[in-house]
Amino acid sequence: MPPLELAGLTIFILLLFTGIYAAIIGLPGTVLILGDAFFYALATGFDKIGLKAIALLAMMALAAEAVGATMEMTSKLRLTPSWKGFVASLAGGITGALCLTPLLLGLGTLLGIFLGGFAGFFLQELFRQSRIKPALRASSGAILTSAAGIFTKGSLALTMTVVTLNYIYS
Repeated sequence: MPPLELAGLTIFILLLFTGIYAAIIGLPGTVLILGDAFFYALATGFDKIGLKAIALLAMMALAAEAVGATMEMTSKLRLTPSWKGFVASLAGGITGALCLTPLLLGLGTLLGIFLGGFAGFFLQELFRQSRIKPALRASSGAILTSAAGIFTKGSLALTMTVVTLNYIYS
């Protein structure tokens, strides 16, 4: 494999991981994954990732963003990324990847980034809520509804990444 092709593939895979991570902290990571897959397909002449795969990924991204927005509107709480949340999520993602990679190899890395990052972000938000005056705290239902939306969105981002890599490597 030529060095330029290897560098492009590395950037492509790093953007997929970034998309999973972005979905966890409340950013549109599924759109990043879709755009990444589209540009990879465009660069390879739609050889490995075809239009059907792009359409499938677009439907998944639309569903993920719709679920995320609906959950945020329902709970009236937006878990916004803060510096502490970012650091907690990053630490959780790295820890999760280190723990699950030896057990499940590549899938363990993806699952570890997702589950560890989600756990770190969620625990930091719970800690932040516990320090706020009781009258200003969000209800546990609102926190759980927002967390469910983020978890669903992150799960779809993880699934999109697995589908994309499956098309490339099969």
